[in-house]
Amino acid sequence: MTIVDKQHAAQMVTKKGKVYNFDAVECMMNQLKEFNENEVALFLANDFDRPGELTDATKATYLISENIPSPMGAFLSAFSEEQAAKNTLAANGGELLNWNELKKQYQD
Repeated sequence: MTIVDKQHAAQMVTKKGKVYNFDAVECMMNQLKEFNENEVALFLANDFDRPGELTDATKATYLISENIPSPMGAFLSAFSEEQAAKNTLAANGGELLNWNELKKQYQD
């Protein structure tokens, strides 16, 4: 898959080295439902403030804000720095989530 939006893209790498690219974090979260998480070596997400720069998705802070569209319509953005996410939240509204909260939301 060709990644178009460098602010919202994500990547999952299995322990066998297979790479899955996603246009948006929400696509990776939906794909995760089909995987045993123990088979995944890396979860990566583009940092919203640094387009094209991948960060450890398990340590990122996520913002869901209807004022920041994402490619697949979930309004979900990842930030490598929690303070940057808080600043963007203050400017745009929404809700902050950590990795475990995000996973729970997509498992329901």
